Amino acid sequence: MRLHTREWGAGDRIALLIHGIMSDHRTWRRVGPALAENGYRVIAVDLRGHGASERAAEYSIPLFAADLEENLPVGADLAIGHSLGGLSLSFAVEHLRPKRAVYSDPAWALETGERPTNPETLRALRKATRSMIANFNPHWDEGDVDAEVAGIAAWDPATADAVGGEHAIDYIPERPVVPSLVQAADPSHVVSEAHKEQLRAAGFTVHTVKNTGHSIHRDDLDGFMRSVLGWVRGEEPVGLV
Repeated sequence: MRLHTREWGAGDRIALLIHGIMSDHRTWRRVGPALAENGYRVIAVDLRGHGASERAAEYSIPLFAADLEENLPVGADLAIGHSLGGLSLSFAVEHLRPKRAVYSDPAWALETGERPTNPETLRALRKATRSMIANFNPHWDEGDVDAEVAGIAAWDPATADAVGGEHAIDYIPERPVVPSLVQAADPSHVVSEAHKEQLRAAGFTVHTVKNTGHSIHRDDLDGFMRSVLGWVRGEEPVGLV
């Protein structure tokens, strides 16, 4: 399936951005320009059933991943996936082979996370008002709230079935395919302390971005960028645990 994309910058390095469920490329409205300022050509996709990409008769993690493989360039310098985007990226990473991958509060622990995934709960969020979204996410700026409202309006709730029911299992990778950073929110409902230990033992770098919720890049853009760019540069993770 052909995916809609949005680009920022014209640098000689390529960064890929993959959003979470109910969102679309607009969730990266501040991350894209920030990466472009650091020399990247940034490509953000809308997953099937999200944003301006087509609706589909079927949704599954393998299909989300196959779309990424079909639409995104192989060998990018950096690939970042948030939540469902992180899960989808981990399925596509063997093919895409970015030089580095960042999984931001990835939706890997759908069964053993603090809040097991319920498709009906996700679908109910379609009715969330702007004020509800703003109140639930007090650290977001006005533009991020607007982007979430627009993303939910453009989202096919049927995609929730891909992460619920029989599909609500754990997808935690056994090993990183490429050098990989896992960002955990503080607290994270999908990356527990036990998961962090498991991932570090498997060879992942793990950063906890303090005082953030599931959308780290919207709760604390500076912390998110410090984590990503500091890791890419090999710097000590100051202010991160």
